[in-house]
Parts: sequence; C-alpha cells; structure tokens
Amino acid sequence: MPPVRSSLPWFPVSVLLLVVPVLFLVPVLGGCGNNAWNNPYPASDARANIVYSAFSEQPKHLDPVRSYSSNEYAFIGQIYEPPLQYHFLKRPYTLVPLTAQSMPEVRYFDAEGQPLPDSAPAAEIAVSEYLIRIRPGIQYQPHPALARAADAPAGEGYLYHRLEPADLRGIEDLGDFPQTGTRELTAEDYVYQIKRLAAPWLHSPIAGLMGKHILDFSELSERLSERRAELAAAAGKGEQPFLDLRAIPFAGAEVIDRHRYRIRVRGRYPQFQYWLAMLFFSPMPWEAEAFYAQPGLAERNITLDWYPLGSGAFMLSENNPNLRMVLRRNPHFHGETYPSEGMPEDLQAGLLQDAGQPLPLVDEVIYALEKESIPYWNKFLQGYYDSSGIASDAFDQAIAFGADGDAELTPGMREKGIRLATAVNTSIWYLGFNMLDPVLGGDTERARLLRRAISIAVDFGEYISIFANGRGIEAQGMLPPGIFGHHDGRAGLNPYIFDWQDGRALRKPISEARALLAEAGYPDGRDPRSGRPLTLYYEAMDAGPDGKARLNWMRKQFAKLGIELVVRATDYNRFQDKMREGTGQMFMWGWNADYPDPENLFFLLYGPNAKIKGGENAFNYQNPEFDQLFEQMRVMDDTPERQALINEMTDLLRRDGPVAFGFFPKDYSLYHQWLGNVKPNLMANNTLKYRRLEPELRAEQRRAWNPPILWPLGLLALILMLGALPAWRMARKRERSRAR
Repeated sequence: MPPVRSSLPWFPVSVLLLVVPVLFLVPVLGGCGNNAWNNPYPASDARANIVYSAFSEQPKHLDPVRSYSSNEYAFIGQIYEPPLQYHFLKRPYTLVPLTAQSMPEVRYFDAEGQPLPDSAPAAEIAVSEYLIRIRPGIQYQPHPALARAADAPAGEGYLYHRLEPADLRGIEDLGDFPQTGTRELTAEDYVYQIKRLAAPWLHSPIAGLMGKHILDFSELSERLSERRAELAAAAGKGEQPFLDLRAIPFAGAEVIDRHRYRIRVRGRYPQFQYWLAMLFFSPMPWEAEAFYAQPGLAERNITLDWYPLGSGAFMLSENNPNLRMVLRRNPHFHGETYPSEGMPEDLQAGLLQDAGQPLPLVDEVIYALEKESIPYWNKFLQGYYDSSGIASDAFDQAIAFGADGDAELTPGMREKGIRLATAVNTSIWYLGFNMLDPVLGGDTERARLLRRAISIAVDFGEYISIFANGRGIEAQGMLPPGIFGHHDGRAGLNPYIFDWQDGRALRKPISEARALLAEAGYPDGRDPRSGRPLTLYYEAMDAGPDGKARLNWMRKQFAKLGIELVVRATDYNRFQDKMREGTGQMFMWGWNADYPDPENLFFLLYGPNAKIKGGENAFNYQNPEFDQLFEQMRVMDDTPERQALINEMTDLLRRDGPVAFGFFPKDYSLYHQWLGNVKPNLMANNTLKYRRLEPELRAEQRRAWNPPILWPLGLLALILMLGALPAWRMARKRERSRAR
C-alpha cells in the first residue's frame, strides 16, 4: 500500500531551524499598529480627551478642613468649591463668584449691634457681617453617602448610613458600593464646614487664626469638644459616634435660608473675602461625615481624607497613590463657562478663543506616580506628559538667555512646538536680621548702617543666577508683583541698596558698602574693640550636603566686607526653635502669600506679631510708626490712600533695614502645543477646568517623536540565526545521510 501523503508542504528540519527565529519576531513587529511602541497608555486612549500629568508624593490630606499643602490642593482644588474664586485671566488677581450668585454683601455694626454706614471709621466697627447667596441648582458629584431610596422623603432613606459588618463584606474601596446619589448644594453645607474648622479633633491648621476673627469660634470649639466627649461616654467601649454639627448653635456663621448664610467677623477685616476663596471654606454635606464615621470604613481607608466629596468640575475616581490618581469629569457639574474677558495680551495669546464654552473642556486628568525628575522629563519630551516644570539638571536643555537677559526656549524645544510660561511667584525669599541682637539689632544709626552695608554686599542677583538658574527677580521691597502696592521700574527702586542706571536697577558697588561699614564703626570689617574681624552668626536650615554650596556662597558675601561669618547649620525643626526663641542673629527664610493683599506680607514685620510673642515676625522688628501705619492700612480697601500708606511703610523698612529684601522666585513651566489655555495663576487652585486639548495632534506627534528602533530586533534575529547555525548544520548533515 503506498504511503499516505500530506497535503501540507514539507519543510526540512534544517529550514525550520533558520525560519523559526524570524517568525518569532513577526508578532512583535506587527503588534503595535499605529501607536508608538513605547506608549505607556492603552492604544484606545490615544485620541481621548485626557490630560496626562504626574505627582511625586502621596497627598496626606484630601479633607479641605485639614489640607494646606500645594500637592494636596492640586487635587482637591478641582473637586471642592468655595463661594469665591480668582478670575483665571485678570491681573492683578481679582476675586469673582464661584458658587455664590454675587460677591458677598458686607454690613457693619457697632458694639451695641446698631448698623453703621460703609464709610464708618474702622475704630467704630465692632462686627462685620458677610451675607453670601449660593446659586440654586448646584449638585454634588455622585457618591454613596448621598444614595437614597427612590421613594424616601427628603433627608431620609439613606442606603448606606446604617452599615452592619455583613454589609461591608466585599467592600474594599468606595467604588464597591453599588449605588450612588446626589443632592443640591445648600447654604447649610457651608456653615457646616465652618463648624468643622472649629472641631478640635480635626486639627485644622487655620483654627487658631479663625478664632481671632470669626465671632464665637473659640467658644464653639469648646462646646464641640464637650459634646463629643458626652457622646463618646454614652456610646462606651471607646467608640466615637457621629456628631451632627447642624444641631450645635454658632453665632459666627448662621443659615438664613436654603441658599443664604452669613458670617460675622470681629471689627473691620476686608481680607476675609480672600479666605472665602480658599478651600477651607468649601461646602461639606453632613451626609459625608455621617457616612465616613461608620465603624469598619476607616480600616478600609474609606475616609474623607482619601475620598473627597465636592461639587467641582472633577471628581476623584481613582486614588492609588502607589501608581496613579485619576480625576474625571463630574457628571453633575453646574453651568460654569470659560471667561469672556481678560488682559489685553490674552486675546493675541489665544486665551479667549474658548470664551463662553461650558467647562470643563477636558474629560479626564490622569496623574502617574513619578518619584524621580529624569523619567518625568524624558516622558514629557516623548509627549507622554502634557506639561512639565524644569528641574535644574534639564534647565540648560530647555532654556537659553538672550542678549537682553530674557529667558527663551532652546532651538530643540522650539522645534517640538513646546511653549514656555513664566510667572513671578507671590512669595519672597529674604535675609533677616534679629532686631533683638545687640550687634545687628536695634534702631541706632550704627546698627542701621551695618545692616545696610550687609544688604548691599549680599548679592541676590548673583544668588538667583547660581542657585535658581536665573528664575527670580531681585526684590526692592516686601510686595511681589501681583500684590496691590507693588511698584515696577524706577518708582519701585530701593535707593538705599540700588542705583537706577540705563533703565534698570543696579546694586550699589561694594566700595559703598565698605564705606557704610566704616561709618558704622567697623573699618575694613574689623571690630575696633578687639582689632579682629567682626564675627557674625548665620542660622541656616541647610544642614544637608546639598546646602554646602549655598553656605559657602554666603560666607563669600560677608568676606567682601572683611566680616567673618560663622554658619550654624541645623535641621529645619531646630531652626524654627531658634526663631521662636529669638536667639538667632541672621537667617534666610521665605514666605508664600496666602492671598494677594499687602497685609499678608507686611504682617511679617508688625510689632505685636513678633516671633518671641508667638507670631510670624521672625525679625522681632518693633517700630511704633510702622505698626500704626499697618493698623490703618490693613482695614482699608485698595484706594490711592491705601497706596500712600503702603509707600510710607515700604520707605520705613528700607531705612531701618530689618530685612534684606532678597528675591521673588519665578516659575518656569513648559507645555506642549496641543495643550491650550495655559496661563499661570498663582492664587487659583482650580485651573484644570480651563485647559483645552487637541488629542489628534498629540497622537501624531507621539508617533513622530517615538519611531521604532528596529536594529536591535534585527541584531536579535541575527544572533538567534547564528545560534541556530550549528544545529542547522547537524540537521542538514543527517538529511543528506538519510538521502544516501
């Protein structure tokens, strides 16, 4: 019987040994489609309306009563909504309504509770009352805490407010609850949150400050503490049941009706309106606390600090701080639109082309964990992150300085269509003198001349160039650009330290500083009593190895005057102890403005705020004339009269010299051409809703910038074939022997 023949072609073993390595690579070569091979995201998201960013450390608090850190505000600023916000485009920074229908109505009362006119002197005003109207119809994001039975009366029938241990089987995160609900945001939610600020067990970082301003606040804190202790004692076994703050009376904040509430503060305090734009004053539904207070949830990390509940443009849909955090569009977001007016230059910059469009303009924002700056930078250049800061290691790759000293992008960055956004921070770094020190302190002419000589010698322009890659501008006073009272150009010159030449401020020559030092009684920097170089002490928080270069630089500044500088470097905690005790002599420190008002910077030099008295005046500067001007200025609106007082205060600080105004840091950020509506706003925390994206352009650029590198695969195929060559020869030899 003849052998059965297969219909399949016959391949000798020797041929297969050479072909198989090549066939092995075919799926690899064909499996990437149109997507870049190194794309870390799913191919299905290539054209999705998703912004990609990163974070470097886990946010500690996502509860707005406790959060006070920029890495936390990056998330909760998009989720929670205080009544006011900062206009995205207008400068100087301008407050506008967010959930409020209009700006708060302010009324004044005397000590007897009688109303006063708006023009009443501040000394006569005992209470300022802020009336706030909330826009009807604003809804919270979907959340299990708000899930109710369909036929339940208002305020009842909550599905997950009486959870038993059996109900928590299979519940590991918030998304495991099958039902969610929503409801309208009300005035009561805002009052509830203000009461939470006073709750001692929540440890709000602004509780002490609000106790000085909001009526009945400190007393409320005591009442809450007592009531909570009573509930805990009644519950027994160490349990802490939910305390419904709605039932606790509070004269400082009261609900008028469903959409109106009032806040009462002591005296005249116009800066309080800025606090109404901070996340501390966001609404909190009582249902959130009732839900999260239930036993068994905290053990599963289901807390308000982990899963926020707000009414903002986005909601936190995924919180996995070891991998990524995801913000998704809030399906119940109210009808806010992109602003239709801004600054004159905004139109040309394309920042008004979305005027009137409903917000948010993107659907999702994905933050990936990136602990190191180099991988983040490389992924940004590959197009996998839409924006980036500039680390020191990458600065020269991104930024070049022109002949006029202005920063501009390098050709490589411009070829990629990358854009640069810069903004001067509303913050200041300075060299401070302890005015209690017997050598540097005091208001004698000798001490003033000594401080002035040092202020000339310590060249902060050089510091900016060396240690900040040029990212900063030398300060002429305490007020950064964007703060009312700041002057640019010649009008803002500090004539004690700088001269105006060729249209710009130039630091006075070191010869003038030496002359001032001699006039102060220290010729050539020597102490006349001992004949030895004058020795001064610098308190530094640069105790680690990274601070060595900065400390050496500081020594060189004083060496220009012949002064011997002794550096006393410690960790930050010990540094703060020295400041509180008033034992330091000189120090370098900084301050970030909480709100764009001169009061928030000048109070650092207000006498009653001295550090040794528990305040923030680390200089321990005491000048009755300055203090009187400060007390007048702080309660005024932004008028020419207020500007005149600010000018006087600035002149006093320049003359007395308790501080060598250092520099205002400057932010540099890069973003790709497909990301639109980028304008730095250093006061607002909710700017993601304004971002616009061109996903198609991004997908095209990613493919163009990340072409597959095929030669390693070819090399691998060659290695596999060479490795198979001996086996091929043996197989070939056997085949021939069988044939013979």
